[in-house]
Amino acid sequence: MPVRVVVVDDSGFFRRRLTEMLNADPRLEVVGTAANGAEAVEQVAKLRPDVVTMDIEMPVMDGIVATRRIMSATPTPVLMFSSLTTDGAKATLDALDAGAVDYLPKKFEDISRDQEEAKRLLCERVYSIGSNKRVLRPQRPVTTATARPATAASASAAARPAHTVMPAARRGQYRLVAIGTSTGGPVALQQVLTKLPGNFPLPLVLIQHMPGSFTPAFAQRLNQQCAIEVREAQDGDELKPGLALLAPGGKQMVLEQRAGRTTVRITESEPGQNYKPSVDVTFSSVARIFPGQALAVVLTGMGADGREGARLLKQGGASIWAQDEASCVVYGMPAAIADAGLADAILPLSEIGTAISQRV
Repeated sequence: MPVRVVVVDDSGFFRRRLTEMLNADPRLEVVGTAANGAEAVEQVAKLRPDVVTMDIEMPVMDGIVATRRIMSATPTPVLMFSSLTTDGAKATLDALDAGAVDYLPKKFEDISRDQEEAKRLLCERVYSIGSNKRVLRPQRPVTTATARPATAASASAAARPAHTVMPAARRGQYRLVAIGTSTGGPVALQQVLTKLPGNFPLPLVLIQHMPGSFTPAFAQRLNQQCAIEVREAQDGDELKPGLALLAPGGKQMVLEQRAGRTTVRITESEPGQNYKPSVDVTFSSVARIFPGQALAVVLTGMGADGREGARLLKQGGASIWAQDEASCVVYGMPAAIADAGLADAILPLSEIGTAISQRV
C-alpha cells in the first residue's frame, strides 16, 4: 500500500510539479492538496494521510501555525519546504519546534544539481518519513541510564524492550563526546543537549547534516536552549569543557592536536564526500586524536554516515552509542551502527542526554 501524501503550497505550479514527481514513485500517492495552512488542517483531518509536505510562507495561515494545529489535532509527519536563507533557516527551525520532523530546500536544484537525483532523493525522504509513524509516539519519561546490548542482529532485534544496565565507565575514560545525526536530528540534538548541566566536564563536537545557511541559526538556537555553550565551529577553535562545537554546513570539521592543544579545522569537502558535513570525516579524526577516550553517539538519520568512522573509533577502544529504532524519525544511521555490531548501547532518545551526564 503506497504512502499517502497531502501537498501544501500556495503556488499552484509548485503543487502540480511536486504532485507529478511524487506520483511517479509507485511507493507514493498524493491524495490531496491545499493552497494554505487552513486548508491543510482541514485536508489532513479529512484524508488522514501518512505524511504532509508543507510550505512555510502562505496566506490565511502559514505553515508553522498549520503544523502546530495538525500536530495537536491529527498528528501526522510533516516535511517542510524552505528557502536556504538566514530567514528561511529561522522559520524552518520554528517549524521543527512546532512539530515538523524534517525539511528540504524548496529549490530542487539545491537538493541535487542532477534533476533525476533530486527527484529520487525527494521521494526517498517523503517515503522514509511517511512510512514511519513511530515518530509520533510520545517519548518515554527519562529514567536511570539503561541500554540494550548491541549485537550484529537485525534492526528489529535492537527494538526489543529488554534492557540491561551499562557497565560503569572508568574514571577519566572519556575526553570528548561526539554526536552525529541527520534526518530528525535538530529536534533530537535539542532533546539530548538540554539535559546536560552547565558544568559538563567535557568538550563536545556535533555533526548535523544541514546547509551552511542553517547552521549559524541552529547553533544560536541551541545555545539559547542549553545550559552548556553551543556555537558554530570556526577554523582554529579550541576544544573546551562544556563547549559544543557544531560543524558548519557545507564544510568538513576535523580535529587537530598541536602543542598540547586540540583544535578544530574547517575544510572544504574532497571529491566523493557526499555529506557536508560528514559524520565519518569527523569521527575518523576523533579516532586519531582520542583513541579509546571518546564517547560517540549516532542519532536519527537516513543512510549510513558515521558507520565507518565509528568502526575506527571502536577499533581504538572508544564507546559507541546508537539511538533506538522506536524513537528515530528515520532508523538509518543508527541501524547501520547496530547492524555492524558497533554499538555498545542502544538507547531511546529520551534517555541519551541523562545517560551521557551520568557516564562522564
